[in-house]
Amino acid sequence: MIDLEAIRTLADIPAAQARVRGQATAVKFGDRETSFAALDAASNRVAHALVAAGVVPGDRVSALTKNHDSWYPLFFGAARARACFAPINCRLAPAEIGFILGDAGPKLLFVGEDFFDCALAAVADLSAPPRLIALYGAHPAFEPLDSWLAGASDAAPKDAPQRADDVLQLYTSGTTGLPKGVVLTNANYRTFLEAATRVDGFAYGEDETVMIVMPLFHVAGTNVSFSGLAQGGRLVLVKDFSAADAVRMLREEDVAHAFLAPAMIQMMLLDPAAGAGPYPQLKSIAYGASPIAEDVLRRARATFGCDFVQFYGMTESGGGGSYLSPTAHDLPGKLTSCGQPWPGVDMAILDGEGRELGDGAIGEIAIRGGIVMKGYWNRASATEETLAGGWLHTGDVGYRDADGFYYVHDRIKDMIVSGGENVYPAEVESAIMGCPGVADVAVIGVPDDKWGEGVKALVVPAAGAAPDPAAIIAWARERIAAYKVPKSIEFIDALPRNPSGKVLRRELRAPYWEGRDRAVG
Repeated sequence: MIDLEAIRTLADIPAAQARVRGQATAVKFGDRETSFAALDAASNRVAHALVAAGVVPGDRVSALTKNHDSWYPLFFGAARARACFAPINCRLAPAEIGFILGDAGPKLLFVGEDFFDCALAAVADLSAPPRLIALYGAHPAFEPLDSWLAGASDAAPKDAPQRADDVLQLYTSGTTGLPKGVVLTNANYRTFLEAATRVDGFAYGEDETVMIVMPLFHVAGTNVSFSGLAQGGRLVLVKDFSAADAVRMLREEDVAHAFLAPAMIQMMLLDPAAGAGPYPQLKSIAYGASPIAEDVLRRARATFGCDFVQFYGMTESGGGGSYLSPTAHDLPGKLTSCGQPWPGVDMAILDGEGRELGDGAIGEIAIRGGIVMKGYWNRASATEETLAGGWLHTGDVGYRDADGFYYVHDRIKDMIVSGGENVYPAEVESAIMGCPGVADVAVIGVPDDKWGEGVKALVVPAAGAAPDPAAIIAWARERIAAYKVPKSIEFIDALPRNPSGKVLRRELRAPYWEGRDRAVG
């Protein structure tokens, strides 16, 4: 349970837990363990050092790093200083990072040793570059973290954080254009914490171990961390995801809960050790951030033998929206659903004019509630468009059934229009997965002189397999309507994905649409 009296804002989490379980482990990272008391003290030192560095409420502070245990005192310290933490996707190119730094305008940038050169390239052309701190490792151009923290008090700052404070600024992946900074407030996260213990997949027991493999610049990584710590859980943080390591850690660390992108689940199922079982402490695996094929889900449930919970949402909704509970996974016809709305969250299907549609009608999925972002940083027009009519417009196409369950077809911009019929790639991909010899698949629309767009499947063969294109097409034809079946199959070594596991269809489509009018967004 989350003590909502003691935890008013995210900044209160370390102190609240330190009072009741100070010596219990809050975060384990490699061989290093940090107690709640130590996390509380370290967060206070960061807060005082930020204030001493000239940071005032509303300022931005950024980090460029892989998952690392120093991320947590940095975040909580920024929140206690009433600054907004803006972590940066460490997989971006220096020019992309430079754009984000120019947009966010952080006063300080904390950098892990893996990205010193990248950070220097990113700040080279900024008119007002941030102060550079080495989060771990050493470089002559960066101040060491210990030196920067020297002399900082470990007592709690006197200026208490407010619910209206901007607390986290996460940048969208930018797969359809320049990334936008999603501003989330303490009020947004208060709504999240109030719902967390009522939602399967975020309700953790005291001292239960939660494995964090999602990147901490992604809303799934942050939310699972916040929920775990707020409920007195023990986080086991993974720097770099490896399927074999994740399978091993489920057993060795007595993991009770984990959040995994579908691509991660798929890779773990390919590890021979995954099926060895059992996983006696494992209670739930939550999944989301991208579609999952039914075949993958069925195999995962059989392999890991725990509850599975699907989450549907987006960064702009603080990661919240709908969820498919463990029991709903067993309801007839619901396995392909993304579930029902979270407590306190409204969802609807809207037409092109923003009007609500009835059950069964296909339109845009929209979300409303206290979990929805404050807006995009420095993007007033984009904020107005995305939050038009008081709804968060997700950009996803779907429908609601008579039982109130929502179904996602695909992104609006990913929809294929072939011969006047709408084809949703995720549906075709789900039909193909499970075909013998197929390890992964992405479906895109390519130019077709007769139909406008043709359905094409890009298939990653399973190890040692040589699947026949005709056999894959025949497999799909048995499962979906003829107009949805791929007209062509092409084999590739791997699918390009962003850190959350979403396939970068824009990259896959680009060669086929080069020189044509179709937007490849």
